[in-house]
Amino acid sequence: MNQVMYADVLLPLPLDSTFTYEVGNEWLADLQTGRAVIVPFGARKLVTGIVTALHSRRPEAHTVKQIVAVLGAAPIVNEKHLQFWKWIASYYLCTEGEVMKAALPAGLKLESETVVARTDVSETGLPLKERELNVLDVLPPGREIPLQALGKLCGIASILPLVQQLMEKGLVVVSEDIRTSYRTKKRTYVRLTAAYRTDPDALNQALDHLSRARKQAALLLKYLDLAAPLDKGETVGEVEKTVLLEQTGASTALLKALCTSEILECVDKAVNEVSERKTGPAGVASLNVHQQAALDAIHQQFEKQAVCLLHGVTSSGKTEIYMHLIQECLDAGKQVLYLVPEIALTTQLSSRLERVFGEVLGVYHSSMADAERVAIWHQVQQNNGLKVILGARSSVFLPFHSLGLVIVDEEHDSSYKQQEPAPRYNARNAAMVLAARFGAKTLLGTATPSVESYANCLMGKSGLVELSCRYANAQLPDIVAVDTKELKRKKRMKSFFSPVLLDYIQAALETGEQVILFQNRRGYAPMLECKVCGWIPKCSHCDVSLTYHKYRHQLSCHYCGFETDVPSRCPSCGEPGLTTGGFGTEQVEEEVHRLFPEARTSRLDTDTTRGRHSFEQILQQFGEGKMDVLIGTQMVSKGLDFSRVKVVGILNADQMMGFPDFRAQERAFQLMAQVSGRAGRSGRKGVVVIQTSHPDNPVIKHVISNDYTAFFNEETSLRQLFDYPPYTRIIQLMFKHVDATVVRRAALLFASLGEKVFAHRLLGPDQPPVSRIKNMYLQSLLLKLEISASASEAKQVLCHIRDQVKEQPDFKSVQIVFDVDPA
Repeated sequence: MNQVMYADVLLPLPLDSTFTYEVGNEWLADLQTGRAVIVPFGARKLVTGIVTALHSRRPEAHTVKQIVAVLGAAPIVNEKHLQFWKWIASYYLCTEGEVMKAALPAGLKLESETVVARTDVSETGLPLKERELNVLDVLPPGREIPLQALGKLCGIASILPLVQQLMEKGLVVVSEDIRTSYRTKKRTYVRLTAAYRTDPDALNQALDHLSRARKQAALLLKYLDLAAPLDKGETVGEVEKTVLLEQTGASTALLKALCTSEILECVDKAVNEVSERKTGPAGVASLNVHQQAALDAIHQQFEKQAVCLLHGVTSSGKTEIYMHLIQECLDAGKQVLYLVPEIALTTQLSSRLERVFGEVLGVYHSSMADAERVAIWHQVQQNNGLKVILGARSSVFLPFHSLGLVIVDEEHDSSYKQQEPAPRYNARNAAMVLAARFGAKTLLGTATPSVESYANCLMGKSGLVELSCRYANAQLPDIVAVDTKELKRKKRMKSFFSPVLLDYIQAALETGEQVILFQNRRGYAPMLECKVCGWIPKCSHCDVSLTYHKYRHQLSCHYCGFETDVPSRCPSCGEPGLTTGGFGTEQVEEEVHRLFPEARTSRLDTDTTRGRHSFEQILQQFGEGKMDVLIGTQMVSKGLDFSRVKVVGILNADQMMGFPDFRAQERAFQLMAQVSGRAGRSGRKGVVVIQTSHPDNPVIKHVISNDYTAFFNEETSLRQLFDYPPYTRIIQLMFKHVDATVVRRAALLFASLGEKVFAHRLLGPDQPPVSRIKNMYLQSLLLKLEISASASEAKQVLCHIRDQVKEQPDFKSVQIVFDVDPA
């Protein structure tokens, strides 16, 4: 008697455990850890899972269901990656199922979808309502339609009750149909049938038979001309169908006739979604003396440390150093992960890397089509596949098999932190853990290091290499702080441009140079206000004012996406017209048009880059000199390299420093320093104008002097005084519920239970600055842990208290979210 085998299967659901399924005899030979399987879950659902263990222990607590199917020919993840998922779930206080859902591209996850079909029963004797008849009319006999699609066809938003009524009358059936969001792209190729492939005599006879069918003979001869020649002893190859028809001008019917005669045949083949690239002839560029010294220093640090921080000023040539390290890693037969904080940055970098690394380079991020992501996933798994991956934070989940180097560019950037949904991981920190599991090295690169990363270097936890010279001896820009408060007092600020900035813009435009204007707020104005009664339009779902977007004449919530028309009169007092408060990138662009009508402008923000290639198009136009002024949010601060930029204007520095967040000063310094670095990058000394009502602010002074060390020392002295990272670890707890009273009571209960263990370390509960988002009221707690304290024990306590709170009937529906190391 054969022993029954069972598989523990991880499902992409927010559940705390795996589920055990029986392995049918048909799957015993192929099943192994890391394989994707289809399993039943619940009454009728079928979902994709990953096998995490195989054993012979039968579960006692429930009926064991069987695995429905095993997908693919090999595991889609290996044991190292399953352990990596487990670490992320443990460290960031989420479930492994949530990690799996985030890790796998949608194209690898089959979904169970409810479908509806008519039965053979045509009459039941029961009366039918008009809406029920409409549903039956839409359902064609012998065809299944997804429930959601059926609702759209019938024009009924909530169609499930109708379907249930028709089911009870025996007129329709509902089933679960496995469907995949990934469809392999296919391409049709033409080839000789087996009888003619290796037999020239048979092929000559066929041509003789076609002497009267001259068009067919011409098509066959053209095919042979495009395919491999027979006189070299090779098998005649395949020709893409569209290429063959285009080059001959033949019709599909003509090709079909040759297929009917069994001379040619058409075959469909899956298309590799990864673009075919060719390696550039130049190879890796040589380094200057400063870059070479930095590279040598990195090698020395890697002999002692697994992690090294490259602190190089903007435009110092850090990317060239990265490329040398990548080439060294490739020569050793290893893979490389090159992380960037924004999807947009892959555009410029991929073209540079492609010229050197060509066909071994892959790009991976969440905005790619499913088919492309799946193709990259599979190629990373192959021994002869992709060796260099350039990607955003989700690329840490790719199934590397021989990772040798991880590069985290702009390591300070908060975009590396996933906010919603879980797992709320930091890709920089996760990448370091991933690299350690492979015995690989990690290089962090930036001009403005995060306080934690720089502190780790000073404490000896990681290496540090400084690169203080710009490439080709380019000079750092002059930075000027303009006191807007004083200018307004003297009535010299006619708009949100100071006279100093206007002069610099005018001079740059006259000499054919370019300008970047930075305003970290999109839209036309952050708010509208009635000039009589002070009424301000607010979001009906969030506790924020609505942003005015003039180009589409809409009020929009930047938290939940709610939109509404601009009222012609104040709903409160009836006064016509509303005035704008503040300004965004849209209004800046309008003002530039008014002041410099001849200037060609472009705007770079979320509103203008919604299209798949719109970001690349804007950058390409600006890089080619087709635009004079680029206006943008923080998108313009990250790694962009334009040689003709003379002037950078930071229009409202105060806005960045006023947030109630211990990282506000750090972010302000990093943003201003990074956007300043866009000026004067090719031998032309640039100028940066910082508009502020507080020119004596220490952060602005450190930006002007380009003194990161002074900023770091001042910032860390304050953080040490108030117990913030890097001197403590922080876990933020967020409570969410539709009832403000319920969420407050739940937070108070958690705080009272937590104080018994954590004492003064647990702060709150408090109401966040934005206290309601998407109809959910919020309360927050903050836990500060000493570096010497056990973080894992603290997390266990937090989970235990969460479970205690959730056991209370009033608080079962309260969402309690843990954010470890909030950005």
